[in-house]
Amino acid sequence: MTILVSACLLGENCKYNGGNNLCENVTALSREHRLVSVCPECLGGLPTPRPCSEIVNGVVTNCEGIVVDKQFRKGAEAALQIALDNKVDIAILQPRSPSCGVHMVYDGTFSGSRIPGSGVFASMLKEHGINAIEPDELTAYFGEEQ
Repeated sequence: MTILVSACLLGENCKYNGGNNLCENVTALSREHRLVSVCPECLGGLPTPRPCSEIVNGVVTNCEGIVVDKQFRKGAEAALQIALDNKVDIAILQPRSPSCGVHMVYDGTFSGSRIPGSGVFASMLKEHGINAIEPDELTAYFGEEQ
């Protein structure tokens, strides 16, 4: 199986704050599956580190009030093309991210509050029929193998 993975989950320092979200359960999947790493935000030309961003009234905006929607969408399109080129079977994405959040995203107030919704990239994957999950759903999807 070929699995697309948010690069930060594989330990790449591409988060907005320069860190990562290394998830050992995700990296363990490389023993049995092919993992393809992407960071839509970096692919969109955003630097690391960068000001945090949230979806504000449908537009990705950073905490300084600067609209970065174009970069997020450009990166999501590039990451989608990588997914399609690699014929991925599923994607495992970083929760809550304005790019990769699958089920919940921050509400656009920069207060830490979350709302149901998907990030720009997660939404594009869904529109193209690619199933996306978050790391806490690994056991439900893969069983106990990881």
